[in-house]
Amino acid sequence: MHRQRALIRTFGLAAAVVFGAGACGPQHGGAGPAAPSAPVASPSASASASGQDDKPGSPSPSASDSASPSGSPSEAPSRSAAPVVKAVMANGDETDQVRELQARLRQLKLMTSAPTGFYGSKTTAAVKAFQSQHGLDATGAVDEATWRKIQELSRKPTEEELRPPTTNEVAAPDPRCMRGRVMCISKESRTLAWMIDGKVVSSMDVRFGSENTPTREGLFQVEWKAKDWTSTIYHTPMPYSMFFSQGQAVHYSADFAARGYAGASHGCVNVRDKAKLSALFDQVRVGDQVVVYW
Repeated sequence: MHRQRALIRTFGLAAAVVFGAGACGPQHGGAGPAAPSAPVASPSASASASGQDDKPGSPSPSASDSASPSGSPSEAPSRSAAPVVKAVMANGDETDQVRELQARLRQLKLMTSAPTGFYGSKTTAAVKAFQSQHGLDATGAVDEATWRKIQELSRKPTEEELRPPTTNEVAAPDPRCMRGRVMCISKESRTLAWMIDGKVVSSMDVRFGSENTPTREGLFQVEWKAKDWTSTIYHTPMPYSMFFSQGQAVHYSADFAARGYAGASHGCVNVRDKAKLSALFDQVRVGDQVVVYW
C-alpha cells in the first residue's frame, strides 16, 4: 500500500511538471493582431491572402452586346487583365531579407526599433508610409517597385545595423550575475544579458508577464531546454525554450517580434530576436543560473 501511494505521488508530480511547462503564451491587450500560431507564410502566400494574386475576370457580354443590329453575332471586345504584382515581402514573413528591409527603413527614419527579421504591424506601417511618400500603392507589402525604391534611397546595412546589441540599454547587472554563467534579466531595462564571470557576452530585448501573470523574480537555474516546444495550455509556439521556474521559460515570441510591448506573456520571458536567442540557446547549459530582478 505504501508503495502504491508513493507511485501515485510520483506520477502526479511528473504530470504537474509537464503541465506547468507549457504554461506560457502571449496575452493581448486589444491592440494589434494576434501572433501567428501557424508556420509563417511565404511571400507569395501572403500576397495571395491579401488579394494581390487575384486576377480580375473578364465580364461576360450581355445579350445586347453579343449581337449586331442585323442579328448576326458580333465579337465581344477583348479585355486584358491588369498585371499582377506579387509581394516580395509581406506581413507574416520572417527572413533575413525582412531584417535587411527593417535596417534600411531605420536608415530612412521610418522605423526606430531594431531589426527582428519578422514582418509585423510596425514594418507594415513603415512600408505604407514609405509608399505614400513616393507615390507608390500604399499596400504595406513590399512589391518589386517598392523594394527597388527602398534600395535606391538607402545603403546596404552593416552587420551592426542588422543585429545591433540591443534596442534597450542594458542595466547595471545584479550582484548575483557577476560570477559564473548567468542569464541576467532586468525588468527595469527589459533586457537579458548573457554573462560569463561578470562579462556581458550578448544581450537582447525581453518582455514579461502581465500584472495578473507576473514573471517570477529571484535566483533560479535552467532546469531543462527544448528547441521546439508548444504550450500545452495556450497552444502557441515557444521556440528555444529554456525553463527555469515551474513552467516559466525564456523563449522566442513571434507576438513580441510583431507587436513589441503592446502585449505580454503569461509569465515567461519573451525574446523577439530569434537569431540571437538561437545562438544563446546553443551556449546555455542545464544548471546555468538565471537571475530575474528589477
